[in-house]
Amino acid sequence: MREVLDELLEWWESGATVGVGTVVSTFRSAPRPPGATMLVGPDESVVGSVSGGCVEGAVYELAREVVDSGAPVLQRYGVSDDDAFAVGLTCGGVLDVYVERVDRESFPELGEIAADVRAGRPVAIATVVSHPDPARIGRRLLVRPHDDTSGPTARAGVARSDRISGSLGLSGSLGVSGSLGSERVDDAVRDDALGLLAAGHSAVLTYGPDGERRGEGQQVFVQALAPPPRMLVFGAIDFAAAVARVGSFLGYRVTVCDARPLFATPARFPGADEVVVDWPHRYLEAEQAAGRVDERTVLCVLTHDPKFDVPLLEVALRLSAVAYVGAMGSRRTHEDRLARLREAGLHEHELAALRSPIGLDLGARTPEETAVSIAAEIVAARWGGTGGPLSSLPGRIHGAPYAATVADPAPAGM
Repeated sequence: MREVLDELLEWWESGATVGVGTVVSTFRSAPRPPGATMLVGPDESVVGSVSGGCVEGAVYELAREVVDSGAPVLQRYGVSDDDAFAVGLTCGGVLDVYVERVDRESFPELGEIAADVRAGRPVAIATVVSHPDPARIGRRLLVRPHDDTSGPTARAGVARSDRISGSLGLSGSLGVSGSLGSERVDDAVRDDALGLLAAGHSAVLTYGPDGERRGEGQQVFVQALAPPPRMLVFGAIDFAAAVARVGSFLGYRVTVCDARPLFATPARFPGADEVVVDWPHRYLEAEQAAGRVDERTVLCVLTHDPKFDVPLLEVALRLSAVAYVGAMGSRRTHEDRLARLREAGLHEHELAALRSPIGLDLGARTPEETAVSIAAEIVAARWGGTGGPLSSLPGRIHGAPYAATVADPAPAGM
């Protein structure tokens, strides 16, 4: 939703009705992840995409029908010998798209959600997309780790909720609004939604009709609108400027940090969200203490100067959870760095987390090419990719998504 939120909010504020299609599940080589959204506006224009072009036409027609009827639909699009070209999903994937009618009456919370997203506050939107009782379909629960709240949904599981809120770097009590139809399902979804927020993933969760964790029959799509993950780039050099641009393109909130005020200036790093003048290790310690470093944060150490790198990596490699720590330098520099870190008391299992020399072997030469190499390694680390050419690898193109606990379905058509 994030990428189409501005257009959706503009129509919503004007009192218009919009057809909204959202990818809620994907299997095999589906081109867009859960949460990808397409809007069909009141003027029948299209904003966004659910499949990169494969099934947009079918979703467009379905959205127009849903706007007219007001009844939401969960539709599976897949490939079989008979329907591959008719549907258009020729990539070999399967995706489930939830199509609903959105206006001020059906989605009165949209304005609050937009305010949360713009302020960088995490919020999860849980929507019933399948249920034996059609009256339950479309019901919503909003989960905010940053709000005060009262009422029955705030009482159970508070200890776990507080722990997960802490992992998001947030303080304050849990906020829940709306209901999926019963206190039992609200409690179950609330805790699971907080876990998805902490991981930064959206997913369909399956419960029994009344929220039984081991049951089946009810599917709830949790869209986790967490703040963008952070990329911390240390070293105000030309390579850092290129890495900052690529990091921003990938959706990270990018910070460039260097202790030298002459080089660490916003004018030199227009692709960064912020430029900080501080000793790198001191800045990282402060960010960790403030709860602004989590398991989605990536660290790129580009100074290749021991007086900066070694104290910084001492801190970085001892962090309990970050997604990636990479350091620039030649193999000789890397060996020298490892020796210094061992002298500083780091253990081998801590050193094993360091990716150095940084990046994948692309034969890169320029700062821009090197930034692509670093970004490719970060993406591979995030999704478990090998870094090898797809043309030489067997099996599926896309790896299993977060919490993929269900078996792949057989390819299905419309």
